[in-house]
Amino acid sequence: METAIVTTKGQIVIPSKLRHRHGIKKGTRVCFIEQGEDIVLRPVTDEYIDEVRGSIGTGGKALKALLDDKKKEREL
Repeated sequence: METAIVTTKGQIVIPSKLRHRHGIKKGTRVCFIEQGEDIVLRPVTDEYIDEVRGSIGTGGKALKALLDDKKKEREL
C-alpha cells in the first residue's frame, strides 16, 4: 500500500510507482469518485472515457468535453 500526506492546501503527491503504472504525468487530468466511505482517484484516459461513455445521459456533451480536455493534454 502506498501512502501520502495531505498538505495545508489539500495537495498530495502520487507516488512515482503508481504514476508510472497508471500513465499519470504532468497535465494528466484525474477524477475523484466517491464510493461509500472511499475516495477513488482515476486518471482520465481514453480507456476510462470509453468505460463511462453514455453513463450520465448528457447526449454526448460530457464525452465531447472530456475528449477536448484529452486533446489539450496531448498538446502540452
